Amino acid sequence: MSTALVDDIKEIKEDNPFESMMSRFDRAAQLLNLDPDLYAVMRVPNRELKVYIPTRMDSGRIQVFEGFRVQHNFARGPAKGGIRYSPDVNIDEIRALAAWMTWKCAVVNVPFGGAKGGIICDPMQMSIGELERMTRRYASELLDFIGPEKDVPAPDMNTNEQTMAWIMDTYSMHARHTVNAVVTGKPIDLGGSRGRLEATGRGLLIVVTEAAKRFKMTPADTRVVVQGSGNVGGIAALLVHQAGFKVVGISDVHGGIYNPRGLEIPQALKHLEATRSFEGFGGAERVSNSELLELDCDVLIPAATENQITSSNAERLKCKVLAEGANGPTTAAADEILYRKGIFVIPDILANAGGVTVSYFEWVQDRMGYFWREDVVNERLQDTMVASFNDLCRYADAHSVDTRTAAYMLAIDRVAYDTRMRGIYA
Repeated sequence: MSTALVDDIKEIKEDNPFESMMSRFDRAAQLLNLDPDLYAVMRVPNRELKVYIPTRMDSGRIQVFEGFRVQHNFARGPAKGGIRYSPDVNIDEIRALAAWMTWKCAVVNVPFGGAKGGIICDPMQMSIGELERMTRRYASELLDFIGPEKDVPAPDMNTNEQTMAWIMDTYSMHARHTVNAVVTGKPIDLGGSRGRLEATGRGLLIVVTEAAKRFKMTPADTRVVVQGSGNVGGIAALLVHQAGFKVVGISDVHGGIYNPRGLEIPQALKHLEATRSFEGFGGAERVSNSELLELDCDVLIPAATENQITSSNAERLKCKVLAEGANGPTTAAADEILYRKGIFVIPDILANAGGVTVSYFEWVQDRMGYFWREDVVNERLQDTMVASFNDLCRYADAHSVDTRTAAYMLAIDRVAYDTRMRGIYA
């Protein structure tokens, strides 16, 4: 086999998020000496659904979309996970994201398992009516498999509170009564939680602050670079800026801006909202998304999409702390490089768990019919994220492993304990 072909195969495997997740799972399971029977059960999803979604388009014609829902684990409670709309959705991505949700919920000790869903479509080319009809038909195909006690969807890439409202209404019409706990990420007036929109970004702020304390870095002297400016990256950049950190770089899908003296993030985000680009924003130089990741900084927050930090560019990273805002932004092949370079990684299954933590709070509020003030939500999020960060650091120190491996070991240990105590019905 030629060297070029071997390299091509390696690259294909490295870019596969499911294989990255499984390689980390396998390493953690081995270090835990996980019982072979538990290993066999936990390494595979509980259920995978593939559905075809006939949708009447505005032209009057029917288009059939392909959708998925993967329910990875129910050992600790109902499955939980977002639904994404994208032309790039595929079953391996959904499998990986569902498993990540299992480990994420376990790391922050939230009583959910993991799930994920998606539809292969281009929402940017669809009208609001087409999106509603597609969403409702997708929800109707999942009626027997979702619910407050079974599987609780949430927004993800290219879905939002309106999408969740359509799913809640579709489910409720079939149930013949309002069931607002069937989804989270809803509008506040339909049972959504205050603080939910900012939760993932706020969780990132909390763990970045804890990491800064750990390494005795003061916010004013801590340079932060954020890849991404959407609901995660944009909010994280704004909150980090408001907390006194020096945000020196930020990007969107088209590229980024950089100023070593710090950026005025509120103005930069207003410029992005008005022009749909950072192009033309004054007092900063333009950089590509690949250059942005390699800027000299103290904290790097990749908050865009998967596979941004690979074996090809990990060696060139200059950050001291890597706080993963996106799911799977770092490939498994890059982990060893980051560890060797001494970069402190706050892995995605902790760093971006603020969203699922407040989703859990929303589910709790819906089920008891009593809703909390935003300061209460934020205080409870703070308590959860700080405790989880400290648990992770203690676990890494106790087992002499890197923080990524420690996060997986901690999560698998918790899920394995519950699975063992419940027993395997076989």
